[in-house]
Amino acid sequence: MSAHDTSYDQEHIARLAAQNVDVVRVVYPDLIGTDRGRDVLIDHLAGACEHGLAFCRAVYHTTPQGDVVPVEGGLDAGLPDVVVRPDLGTLKPLPWEPGVAWCLGEVLDPVAGVPVPESPRDLLRGVLGRCREQGLRPVVGPELEYFLCDPDPGSPAGWRRYAEAPGNVYTAGRRGDPDGHLLRTLRHLRDLGVGVSMGNHEFSSGQFEINLMHSGALDAADRTFLFKSAIKELARAEGRLATFMAKPFNDEGGSGFHVHLSCTSGDDDANAFDDPSAPYGLSATARHAIAGVLAHAPALAALANPTVNSYKRFGPDTLAPWLIDWGLDNRSAMVRVPPERGPGARFELRLGDASANPYLLLAGTIAAALLGVRAGLEPPAPLEGYGYDTARAAVLPMTLAAALDAFEADGELIELLGKGFAASFLTYKRNEIERFHRHVTDWEFTEYAYHL
Repeated sequence: MSAHDTSYDQEHIARLAAQNVDVVRVVYPDLIGTDRGRDVLIDHLAGACEHGLAFCRAVYHTTPQGDVVPVEGGLDAGLPDVVVRPDLGTLKPLPWEPGVAWCLGEVLDPVAGVPVPESPRDLLRGVLGRCREQGLRPVVGPELEYFLCDPDPGSPAGWRRYAEAPGNVYTAGRRGDPDGHLLRTLRHLRDLGVGVSMGNHEFSSGQFEINLMHSGALDAADRTFLFKSAIKELARAEGRLATFMAKPFNDEGGSGFHVHLSCTSGDDDANAFDDPSAPYGLSATARHAIAGVLAHAPALAALANPTVNSYKRFGPDTLAPWLIDWGLDNRSAMVRVPPERGPGARFELRLGDASANPYLLLAGTIAAALLGVRAGLEPPAPLEGYGYDTARAAVLPMTLAAALDAFEADGELIELLGKGFAASFLTYKRNEIERFHRHVTDWEFTEYAYHL
């Protein structure tokens, strides 16, 4: 349905008024997956739908500290606009903020009327269009972890882990969550309608995991984007910080973003990954898809592990995969095939960390799988045993710089994702590395200042 259909707009606006909603928060993801947006009074929503909301395109090129990176089409073009039109089909009233509803926005070039290359949502749409040409419809189940922190003026960062205590691994209730954060959050997310199913306290103090239901890939990415935004917003309401940073603490492990991927095909939406008569009960399509992810894993790391900090999560015995391998129900492998078959046949990519932009991670994963299907690639024998032996598999990039180099060198993957996006992403992320290398860290002062 077109956003220019005024009757459609008025129908939604009337429904919002009946729900006592008088403000619509129009949001869209930037390159790093942060929500950018604007609050629109309901009396002006119809105009916003017809004409769009103007934003500076360089918001896609803006760092977490507010600096604008010189990406082509931004500073060099005089900081032109993009237009964001509310997609009223995505409206979700906010359970914790009465009178306000969330709505995703469609981002367009105001002159050409087409998506801009940096738009993560449209990048994923383009990849899914290529999958349809192959007769495949990807289905995704996301799993994310995050850390909850309390204010601590005595800490160098200003924060400490919530409910510090060892051993509360995979627990529920007040033992690892004395203030009941998880239950409050689960209920709000349920009422928001982002498809959460369950949650628990994870391995580290203050770390939680909440599971999202599986659905079509674009819907799963939308829900994950809103989920991450909601978690951060709810933590702020508690006076706390929720962070999806890959590894925020030296003395604890990191937070993952695991992706369960399958595909349906045909008029009956049968699982295209299932084949009881094939090796491992996996169809040729499934094996080709796994092989594609393995073949493009070095480049995929740039999207799955997109920060300087991401690579501090990797290493032996971390359960964060750092080798390019796959295994049958083996959590030490980069690609794990869970034991379910039939409608549940799928693989789990364990490469990503929680800082990944969900649209980019899913677009890259699905693109790599599609390239494997197109080429008819076959994976090597699956990993057996505990998979941290470098003699058995190739090693993933161990720095963001190496991952970006691998991404730039992967012509097949860039061709599928789009050269305009790739150029913007590489420029933006290489600027991050330059800024990091120029910054004097606490570690350097502690290491050198007293002895040199």
